[in-house]
Amino acid sequence: MTTLLISLAVLIGGYFVYGLIAEKIFGVDPSRPMPAQTKADGIDFIVMPTWKVFLIQFLNIAGLGPIFGAIMGVMFGPAAFIWIVAGTIFGGAVHDFISAMMSIRSGGDSLPELVGRELGPAVKLVMRVVSMVLLILVGAVFILTPAQLLAGMTPAWATPVFWITVIFAYYMLATVLPIDKLIGRFYPIFGFALLFMAASLLGVLLFGSQTIPDGFSEGLWNRYSSPESHPIFPMMFVSIACGAISGFHATQSPMMARCLKNERLARPVFYGAMVAEGIVALIWAAAAITFTGGYEGLTEYMGTHAGAGALVQDISVTWLGAFGGFLALLGVIAAPITTGDTALRSARLIAADFLNLDQSRLMKRLIVSVPIFACTFVLMLIDFNVLWRYFAWTNQTLAAFTLWAATVYLARHRKAYVICLVPAVFMTMVVLSYILVAPSPEGLGLPMTAGVSVAAVLDAICVILFARYEVLRRAGRLIHDVAY
Repeated sequence: MTTLLISLAVLIGGYFVYGLIAEKIFGVDPSRPMPAQTKADGIDFIVMPTWKVFLIQFLNIAGLGPIFGAIMGVMFGPAAFIWIVAGTIFGGAVHDFISAMMSIRSGGDSLPELVGRELGPAVKLVMRVVSMVLLILVGAVFILTPAQLLAGMTPAWATPVFWITVIFAYYMLATVLPIDKLIGRFYPIFGFALLFMAASLLGVLLFGSQTIPDGFSEGLWNRYSSPESHPIFPMMFVSIACGAISGFHATQSPMMARCLKNERLARPVFYGAMVAEGIVALIWAAAAITFTGGYEGLTEYMGTHAGAGALVQDISVTWLGAFGGFLALLGVIAAPITTGDTALRSARLIAADFLNLDQSRLMKRLIVSVPIFACTFVLMLIDFNVLWRYFAWTNQTLAAFTLWAATVYLARHRKAYVICLVPAVFMTMVVLSYILVAPSPEGLGLPMTAGVSVAAVLDAICVILFARYEVLRRAGRLIHDVAY
């Protein structure tokens, strides 16, 4: 229990200390007009109450991520708790906040445009492809599980195909309607429900009779059932994404940056939502090992039951009763649906940005949306486990690109870029190592030593390129527009 309390205290303290440092470094200007005011269109650029923007941002970036990711990640052992806390404070929250502020300063631009402006047109093209692939993957991944669960709870005629059709129809509405019609009205409720469920579980952990077997006294060694094929580095850092750092968040931040009414609210909304997600991940990681009796018990449970979804339901019903069962149902059905539809909405915004297609008319929104839905449907025909593996790696790769772009942005504006450079270097090492050592077909299957060595060389090249950029910039030999 002491470990959990310390972790929670450090996370909350990180918001007030490191979050304020990030805010000071960027230089928030409360007097600057916001995109929601200068580009108001009644569709995507709409001023919304701050509490709504926070809850929508939290729900958008959370979904099942800090629940399923934390449960799967804590199977690696106590190191998961350290990664959730450190990753959130120094990586994920900075990543989300800086990308949101970059979007605000650029008039609400989507992620590929932001990254491309800093890293060049070639990277912009790559980012457009990677972002669209990731968002469509999210839409596909987060529609299958709720459709299957709903089919199991309804009459025989309501097959998974039926529920997929229903969810797709809802996705279309949420993607093309003004953001305040569906998302603005219902998502704050779902976001609050996810926070309430986590707070309820925390109450049981702190005031119940349970003992949290965090295992720190026994060391940080890998607790995974097959540590040789699942080394902590880099596997754990890809498994726990949404509870620590996730590139998907940077695709969501611009969407809510278009609804914020003042820059001074960016830290509570974007840095704060990431810290809230880290807290949720901590609670579910602790709940998983507590409910199953430890790391061995968790491994055994996951091997004999239907994955993390079954554990979420068992924990919720056993500890919280019938109401807990309802919240679990909300978590495993509503949360992924709400993440999927905002992912596809972000895909529409990204596509509209690079096509320079105005979105004020419904027909133009449909022109962009229909091909996105067609691609989502095609991806759903692929095995879920394969989809999830590629989603996880693509997600963290996007985070690395975003952090490098944020590093260049801060350097270009003569600000302390180290807050983005350090996590950029680390995440680049993670994604390169993963793709090199992961077994086929998702990776190249190189031996660990060889894969990590090659990754370190490639990562060093990235650092050298940035250092060269800095030398040229400081010497005044770069022509780069610094006015946003």
